[in-house]
Amino acid sequence: MSRLTSANLDAPGLSPDPWGVRDLSVDVAIIGGGLAGSLLARHLRRALPSLSVAVFDRAKESSFKVGESTVEIASHYLSRRLGLSTYLYEEHLPKNGLRFFFDTPERDAELTAMSELGSHSYPPLPAFQVDRARLEQDLWGMNARDGVDLRLGVRVENIAIDDRPPGKAPRSHTFVATPTAPASAGDEEPTSSEQVKVRCRWLVDASGRARVLARHLGLTQAIDHGIAASWGRFSGVADMDDIPDPAWNARVRYTHRTLSTNHFCYPGYWIWFIPIGRGLTSVGLVAEHGTFKDSMRKPEGLHQFLREHRAVSDLLTDAEALDTMSYGQLAYGTKRYFSQQGWYLTGEAAAFSDPFYSPGSDFIALENDYIVDLIRREVAGETREELDSRCATYDEYMHYRLTSTMLIYKHLYPMLGSYELLCLKWSFDIASYYNIWGYYYINDLHLDLRTLRTELRRQVPILEGQEKFAAMFGKLGVELGKQGNYHRSNLGQFTYGIEHIDWLDEIFAPRKRRRIMEVNVNLFNLIRERAHRVLYGPDAAVPPLDLGAFSDQPLI
Repeated sequence: MSRLTSANLDAPGLSPDPWGVRDLSVDVAIIGGGLAGSLLARHLRRALPSLSVAVFDRAKESSFKVGESTVEIASHYLSRRLGLSTYLYEEHLPKNGLRFFFDTPERDAELTAMSELGSHSYPPLPAFQVDRARLEQDLWGMNARDGVDLRLGVRVENIAIDDRPPGKAPRSHTFVATPTAPASAGDEEPTSSEQVKVRCRWLVDASGRARVLARHLGLTQAIDHGIAASWGRFSGVADMDDIPDPAWNARVRYTHRTLSTNHFCYPGYWIWFIPIGRGLTSVGLVAEHGTFKDSMRKPEGLHQFLREHRAVSDLLTDAEALDTMSYGQLAYGTKRYFSQQGWYLTGEAAAFSDPFYSPGSDFIALENDYIVDLIRREVAGETREELDSRCATYDEYMHYRLTSTMLIYKHLYPMLGSYELLCLKWSFDIASYYNIWGYYYINDLHLDLRTLRTELRRQVPILEGQEKFAAMFGKLGVELGKQGNYHRSNLGQFTYGIEHIDWLDEIFAPRKRRRIMEVNVNLFNLIRERAHRVLYGPDAAVPPLDLGAFSDQPLI
């Protein structure tokens, strides 16, 4: 793979000597040139071409990163806001949805014998599997050609936030950008050791888990969700679509399972297989701390654990491991996303929840939309009172989104290994995602203050409802375990993941609030009824409830 580095960047818009000045003034400075920062830079140049944008990143070349799977909100953002749909189809892979496989307690089932939750046709909303290294490299080139000042191989230090009260003089945040390594005899061209003092009107932290500005301001908050991950790239992974089993292939109408984000699910952990193109597959493990061992952070420990699962091992029979990475703790939050002082956080510089449903790039889409909208409104001359109110609302809404997202994963890991339980949980989660979050984003209601304030006024009962359903799913897992029925349907079954959603076309146009709530009530009753059947048998029946009754009565 070719590399785009600080030594070979010669695209129009870049100074041939990026270290030729001691001081740099720029409208928007972005710390971090990974996915969040590079997408934001492109977004700003498209939405506000009159503003100057500079990106600062420690890396000198793009590299492998986890987070290859996008879902619908992120894909909508990439296509609609950033004009990347043709590029994504040409250079990356279309995604055939999320797919889940289930095993025996002994972890010895063949892949074709496993029960499966997924699609049997191509998804109604597009999504992509991306090679992060290639995507970020290509975004560097696109942004440089579009006039973004891209500064690679630098670390950001000595940040000073301009916290003066708003006045006639524009704000001026400052920091120092220092080359990460001195010049060496082997460099293709000289690298100056000059430090550059940067002044900017708006400052964005997109530095990922380094959280450069977030750490400087003491913003990071712990989240009580103890999970760890280890992963790597493999070449030569077997093609599950080439398995010579006509009945198994016909089950999904010969659509491409390999193009899905494939999850192999077990109590307390899951294993992913994500194709990233050009013969490479990302394979990884996410587990609760009680299951995850420190040895799994090393190649030999990870590979040994993967091969303890027959279906996983079969896919890796002729595979070659290229690299291994890990995180000891995935989830964390932030005290603040956006500030009236003109600094913002996006992507993993702000927060991270859980990768099971691939929500990371959805959060980037929301945060970048809010950052661009706040800057656009300030440039357009909105009053300070209007800007401060909008900024506070966007910030509160992102906190609400993270809290809601974390409730999706509450009690999830102990029930992951049961086909019956996860099918039920998935049915609740995917319908909720489309009915509310997807609908709001596709119709730009996430930028409408009236809608946001209405949702924020209702967040307490909504979160309480999520909490109640999370507890119900957790109780189901415990009860099925006591009955000895946890694994009873893990072989030979298939569920089409959106078979219960007959209203999906509605989310592409405005709807009345009453209709959204009607869909919610129907969903709540459907999941409650199915939960009773899982626990008490197929003849169990419960009368439907209205919305208010769900807060008063036990669900099971």
